[in-house]
Amino acid sequence: MLNEQGSPLTGSTKTRKSVAMSFEWLGQTMASTCWIVSVFVYGISSTGDWLQLGAASCWMGANLATLAAAET
Repeated sequence: MLNEQGSPLTGSTKTRKSVAMSFEWLGQTMASTCWIVSVFVYGISSTGDWLQLGAASCWMGANLATLAAAET
């Protein structure tokens, strides 16, 4: 079945506001933000630091993609 926008029905649909205000999304976004900031506070001096920054950035990207995928 499809909804009015032509997307498959997947049960409960969440709005961007409900996703952004959820404890899980806020907690993960704050954690990934702190991780990114900590890389810059401690400095990028090795390959491991770049990998840490990459991992934290991917986590943040996934959080933002979840928000973008939610209905307006």
